[in-house]
Amino acid sequence: MKIRPLNDRVVVKRVEEEQKTAGGIIIPDTAKEKPQEGKVLAVGPGRRDDKGKLVPMDVKVGDRVLFSKYAGSEIKIDGKEHIVMREDDILGILN
Repeated sequence: MKIRPLNDRVVVKRVEEEQKTAGGIIIPDTAKEKPQEGKVLAVGPGRRDDKGKLVPMDVKVGDRVLFSKYAGSEIKIDGKEHIVMREDDILGILN
């Protein structure tokens, strides 16, 4: 990764969505919704509490996570789309 997120921010790459339905119908790009699932590529050091103590992150690189629909900011790194979001925007970690 060429980016190191600051504070409690996380860099996530969305997982690829299926191109076909279960019945075999091909879904055009204009009709697809962006998936709300991704893989964590980079994690910041954590946030500071009121006393200045570092609170470590719950997520780590490689975790598959669910996030809210409008979470974070979309960026392009090496021509690929990624999302930079706060840890609070992550809804859960998939096992």
